[in-house]
Amino acid sequence: LVFQDANLMPWRNVRENIALPLILQGMPRSQALQKADTWLEIVGLQGFGEALPRELSGGMAQRVAIARSLIQEPGLLLLDEPFGALDALTREKMASELLRLWQEHRTTVLMVTHSISEAILLSDRVLVLSSRPGRVVLDLAVDLPRPRDEDIRYTPEFGALARELRRAITD
Repeated sequence: LVFQDANLMPWRNVRENIALPLILQGMPRSQALQKADTWLEIVGLQGFGEALPRELSGGMAQRVAIARSLIQEPGLLLLDEPFGALDALTREKMASELLRLWQEHRTTVLMVTHSISEAILLSDRVLVLSSRPGRVVLDLAVDLPRPRDEDIRYTPEFGALARELRRAITD
């Protein structure tokens, strides 16, 4: 589970934050830290293993939180607006990172977002929920080819999906 806020342990360095779930599961510390090193590289944070959370940007902290979740090799990754607190450019970069990680590891991801563009870019399926009581008002299949990158946002197919999604939200 990855929240809007990275929720890192401020007294643990990046490497220790990533390794924490494995250590709590009883894996020997040295082995857990070695796996954390692999994930540091996967999320593009090699060289930051000894940094404390306060020394990281928001995007870097979110990558640590994602690595901390993925190090457990979950069958399902739950993301609750993980990019909501990030600036637009960092948000785009994190979306690209998530696409890359999905392409490499194929973990099933369930993500809550309020961004139409982000939902279409990252998803194979988008569910739009009504306000209270919450019910599904649209179940939209996203048939865009993979692998995806930022340029897909500028295609007519992407635009058509965005319009359909926007209509469902504003109805």
